[in-house]
Amino acid sequence: MQETSPLIILGQTSVGKTSTAINIAHKIDGEIISADSMQVYRGLDIGTAKPTINEREGIPHHLIDIKD
Repeated sequence: MQETSPLIILGQTSVGKTSTAINIAHKIDGEIISADSMQVYRGLDIGTAKPTINEREGIPHHLIDIKD
């Protein structure tokens, strides 16, 4: 198994971090770990820019929708 280094994508709100992360994850067969303080909450979809179910398809996402 090839060992890889994490890639961290940082930036302001609404600059395209999610789409960039998804595109890269598809290319490198990667996974996404969300560090957004509000995306951890189930049902709090409005105002959080949480990736859609379609965007998450085929890419493991972590720390999204884990708390009630």
